[in-house]
Amino acid sequence: MVQKSKVLVVDDDDGIRQSLFETLAALGFAVGAVSSGEEALACLPVTNYDAVLLDINMPGMGGIEACRRISSSFPRCPVLMLSVRDDEDDKVRALELGADDYVTKPFQIRELTARLRSAIRRSKIPARPATSVYTIGGIHLDAERHRMEKNGEEVRLSPKEFGVLEYLMAHAGRPVPHQRLLSSIWGPEYGDEREYLRVLVNQLRKKIEDDPSNPMYILTDSYIGYRFRDE
Repeated sequence: MVQKSKVLVVDDDDGIRQSLFETLAALGFAVGAVSSGEEALACLPVTNYDAVLLDINMPGMGGIEACRRISSSFPRCPVLMLSVRDDEDDKVRALELGADDYVTKPFQIRELTARLRSAIRRSKIPARPATSVYTIGGIHLDAERHRMEKNGEEVRLSPKEFGVLEYLMAHAGRPVPHQRLLSSIWGPEYGDEREYLRVLVNQLRKKIEDDPSNPMYILTDSYIGYRFRDE
């Protein structure tokens, strides 16, 4: 028997919460539903949820703070933010705090479930028995140990930051198009969400560049994508 993926819906709107509960349950998910970030943080240690659908605008703690705490305490549990506002600043802030994806209301249920299944699938991929080690300038990345160092000092990266850096270093010297980088990290359903890459690349530059405004490692190829410098 195939085990159902467990999804926690967090939304203070009773109608949306009930609709998502019923629809996702009908599509084969095991669904929990709460109305606040505080309730979500109380539920997650008790039930091993595979993903969280989290409304960004809620009273009390609010979706942004709840996202930060969930991503910090449960890094393997993807968080998909839901919002009525298609505001890039909101998306950037959510992604910076660890959100896996951002879906704008009203949404098509097929799009939402596709993104949800994709996020769960990525979170279940075991760590690869990789043997790849890359050293370029002062940056050293060990994929097997999931460790990155700058000038001998370890730098902590989120899973997606690590994935982007590893992919760029593996293709050092060659421009990597936005779409290819997106699909390699988020999955084949992605390709147009360039703001996701902007957030991650900006965060990486802050962590590995001496001068993030004048990068020497992660270079921008205008209208194409990004390129890690040659050895």
